[in-house]
Formats: sequence, C-alpha cells, structure tokens
Amino acid sequence: MFSDLDELRAAMDTPLGESDWVTIDQPMIDRFAQLTFADHWSHVDVERSAASPFGGTIAQGMLVLSLGPPLARRIYTVAGFEQSLNYGFDRVRFVRPVPVGSRIRVSPTVVAVDESDAGVRVTARLTFEAEGVDGPVCVADMLSHHRR
Repeated sequence: MFSDLDELRAAMDTPLGESDWVTIDQPMIDRFAQLTFADHWSHVDVERSAASPFGGTIAQGMLVLSLGPPLARRIYTVAGFEQSLNYGFDRVRFVRPVPVGSRIRVSPTVVAVDESDAGVRVTARLTFEAEGVDGPVCVADMLSHHRR
C-alpha cells in the first residue's frame, strides 16, 4: 500500500510485484460465457475445441481482463482517498490465448499519475502472464480515479 501520492510517484515505471496465481478452469469460462454472451465455441465447446489449433477451449480475453483490477488491488492501493473507482482501460491487447486450466497472474507498473481539481487519475500497465506460456497473454493500461 502506498501512503501518499509521493510514494506512488517514486514507484513509477517499476514493476510493483506479482499477484497470486488464479486458475482459469472450464466452469469459470462457462459462467463468464453465460453472463456476457461470450459463448463462442472456442470457449465453451470442449469437443470441438479439442480439434482446433488451440487443442482445447481458451478463456475469453475479456474474462482475463476483468481479473486485472481485483488482482492488482491485492498488490497495491493508495491511502488517503475518500473514493477510488475503476475508470476503464486504454491500450488493451490480447497477445496470446489462455488455454483452459491455465494459471494466470498480473504484474502492475504505474506509468502515470495525473492530478486535477476532480482528483487523481492513476494509469497502471497490467501485464498478465500464464504459467508455461512464453511472454504476456494480455497487456492493458488500467485507469483508476481517486477522489479526496
């Protein structure tokens, strides 16, 4: 946890650590498909996906992305604000597929801290990795807004 903005700024452009691993299993993929209508066969049809180039189902990119804020929050928070809100994402890239059964984690790096009369906007680059996959599976700039 950062006690103030000066501490946060001092940590800019430095990876803040890695979250715990989270397993992306088929029930999670299926629940996400039901909630979001992201039910393409590559995500939910186990038999058909087994014959695909992926060799099995893959997680929805948006499922992976949706895990970013809660996983990043386990690594860092900023104290001293009345309210902190997820403001969205910029520059989202789904770089590699995430096969069912993968364990993923996220590593945030603060890349911008912008103050205004409305509060503070923090941009953290989230790099998602999947165990056993070379390189990131997703990279996204997460925006959060903090109000005093």
